[in-house]
Amino acid sequence: MEQVRHKMDKYYISEVDADKKSIYCYHDVMGELFIPTHKHDKAQMLYAEGDVVFVTTETKTYFLPARHFIWIPSGVEHSIQPKSESVMMRNLYFPVEKDENEFYKIEGIYPVNNLLLQMMLFTNRWNGHLKKGTPNFFIAKAIKAILPQISLTNLPLELPLPKDPRLGKILRYIESNLGETILFADVAHEFGYSERSLYRLFQKDLKMSFIQYYTIRRILKAIELLLERKLSIKEVAQEVGYNSVPTFSNTFFKILGQRPSDYLNVEGILERTK
Repeated sequence: MEQVRHKMDKYYISEVDADKKSIYCYHDVMGELFIPTHKHDKAQMLYAEGDVVFVTTETKTYFLPARHFIWIPSGVEHSIQPKSESVMMRNLYFPVEKDENEFYKIEGIYPVNNLLLQMMLFTNRWNGHLKKGTPNFFIAKAIKAILPQISLTNLPLELPLPKDPRLGKILRYIESNLGETILFADVAHEFGYSERSLYRLFQKDLKMSFIQYYTIRRILKAIELLLERKLSIKEVAQEVGYNSVPTFSNTFFKILGQRPSDYLNVEGILERTK
């Protein structure tokens, strides 16, 4: 853990914010499995390739799938935990400018389209500070500039962290039984609640309903399983409690904007060119 802490201090604190005006670039395979809670003055664009990355802030845990990026505004405390050591993380850190678009002030996960993919590919061999006025600085700044125009859908790939310990027990129960069909009435009965009181607890603490939480958690687990490429789509659907593949596919599409089969067929272009 001391080695992880040492790298975190050197990289995130000493390097990212060392030059206040530069855009900092860092691409690397994640050898460490956990980067402790930290923050920086620059906003962060983190692109993942190869597997899921878990990004945890004070209030939420984000599930960043391969071929997506997360935008983390300046000053937001967060920890990073890739699911495997082989995850490729590509980072650009941007100084905050005056009168910025509201997009840059909000945490969010977005799919990477072909245009952004090619621009990220162009940064493939960059590392370190991109000095203001250099060609690479202008290219990186162009990447930032197009984000509000092409990143129109902030995907609901995050789950709020419960404050009430009673709800924590229920969420752990859901986590342990994702392969089963979990009914709200059964959960209420299992934990000694009326359906009405449990509904209120979810809304008050998590700001979402049971079915919203349950649906997102199932799809997030499905993404993990799909990226492992060990199970068929039918088997993945069954592992997260769907008896119907079309129902699973439709739900997956509503959340990610693509079918599970399409998601599997996208090539990891940046991974192949590192």
